[in-house]
Amino acid sequence: MKRVAIVGGGISGLSAAFHLEKARAAGADLSYTLFESSKRLGGSIHSIRIDECLVEAGPDSFLTEKPWALTLCKELGIDGQLIGSNDAQRKTYIVVKNRLIAMPDGLMFMVPTKLVPTALTSLFSWGTKLHMVRELLHPPRPMQNDETVGELVERHFGAEVVDRLADPLLSGVYGGDANKLSARAVLPRFVEMEEKYGSLSRAMLAAHKKMKAMAGKQPPRPLFSSLKEGMQQMVDTLTARLDHAFLKTHARVRGIYPDRDRWRVAVDMGSTESFDALIVAAPANVAGALLEAVDRDLADDLLEIPYSSSVTVTLGYHVDQLRHLPQGFGFLVPRSEGRRMLACTFVHNKFPHRAPMDRGILRCFLGGARDEAVLALTDDEIVGTVRGELRDIVKLDARPMFERVYRWRGAMAQYESGHLARVERISRRVKNLPGLELAGNGYRGIGVPDCIREGTDAANGVMQMLTATTGSAAR
Repeated sequence: MKRVAIVGGGISGLSAAFHLEKARAAGADLSYTLFESSKRLGGSIHSIRIDECLVEAGPDSFLTEKPWALTLCKELGIDGQLIGSNDAQRKTYIVVKNRLIAMPDGLMFMVPTKLVPTALTSLFSWGTKLHMVRELLHPPRPMQNDETVGELVERHFGAEVVDRLADPLLSGVYGGDANKLSARAVLPRFVEMEEKYGSLSRAMLAAHKKMKAMAGKQPPRPLFSSLKEGMQQMVDTLTARLDHAFLKTHARVRGIYPDRDRWRVAVDMGSTESFDALIVAAPANVAGALLEAVDRDLADDLLEIPYSSSVTVTLGYHVDQLRHLPQGFGFLVPRSEGRRMLACTFVHNKFPHRAPMDRGILRCFLGGARDEAVLALTDDEIVGTVRGELRDIVKLDARPMFERVYRWRGAMAQYESGHLARVERISRRVKNLPGLELAGNGYRGIGVPDCIREGTDAANGVMQMLTATTGSAAR
């Protein structure tokens, strides 16, 4: 029987285990052992109920257009539990001098596609609006270097768009800095659009027209999807489909060593186990530390992938306490506003299923690449900061019914300039180490669907290797 080790019990590691479990159920002669250092599985995916409200400690949903999470839900038989975001109220605000200004209609991820709403908005100065008009004349050009997102957006729309749109949007997704994140890694479609069309606005208009033609008369899919019982429902259902004898929590892997054509995995308490294949589904920097004895160049590249931390603060209110809030999904806070808060989601608007009709939930985000220091604050200090900023921004002075603070240290990979070249080097080094696969949010996508795809691909790679070696041995 072939043995496979999986290091890391987040959604990538669980997806890899699920794929191996399916192969085992279909007759494959293998077993797997999943090692997770903490007491629970699922990584940053964690949902709890408080006062009849569903609170997400980590990600609250996933992008519907990326198919891997939807596919997994279908395989698990929970696709009937999927819910979509309330896109009829999908309006996002930007904080400018303590005022909420709605993002103008026709703005497609920081790219303006409608002239009148863009001209009338108070979000941008007239200088920026003229810059946007001139952007329509940009000629096609290949990107010579791995520009940052900030450099790309500033070339097209000006510095104000970087400050008020690009940086806040990317802070919400990556917890990163637009002036450090790689355009090729984070916004590859923008790079392709510039090479083909020149103008990002003209490219977006063409893409939007094509999407409408393909959609026909079908209703548009929601931008975000989640599950009725929260994202935890995916983790719980996945875990229930695995053999619990193969799952080891409170098991920190201390080292990984090649042993002829096998792998030795050293775990806490001095125990060492031998495996035929290995999937490292831990953060890239953790993977680098574990693989130092295997390949120093590979380890160095893995260790150079930076990570940022975040804090989520969830506050529950009676809905009449929130009557002054505008309709919409929430607001983003540019760094130039001098606030610690990066964003706030009006959860009861985005996903009405999360709270009873008489309750409201606000979910606030802090931290990111520029504010790691926030993790050192106490819960009371963090809640006090959030409540003070909500008081200034949306005039909310009511005491919440409940409050929860969650810290996610080193959870979000930063795809900085040179990231894709580094990932390519990592892939080449891994190919020279038979039986080793890497998975997680440090490589080719940071969202839940990307991590599911990474885990599944890693399991496929292991299966192909085991099949090939078994076949060779048989011959």
